[in-house]
Amino acid sequence: MLKVLALCAAGSLGLAVLAAAASAQGQPPRNPPPPPMSADLKVGDMAPDFALQGSDGKVHKLSEYKGRTVVLAWFPKAFTGG
Repeated sequence: MLKVLALCAAGSLGLAVLAAAASAQGQPPRNPPPPPMSADLKVGDMAPDFALQGSDGKVHKLSEYKGRTVVLAWFPKAFTGG
């Protein structure tokens, strides 16, 4: 009886996983990426304004640093595989 119950539980779990995978394939992404910006910038042109989230959690806009030197650096967050 215990083997039958375990087999039924495993089968139900397998069907649930298959159903979830099948329903997720037909849906569009929840947050589609924004369309790419086309910018024909030349050396010396001003960069377009943009906003990024900093490691402090705040959103920083390029326009907030007008007239100052800005250096952007990307690095993987501590203890991540990135």
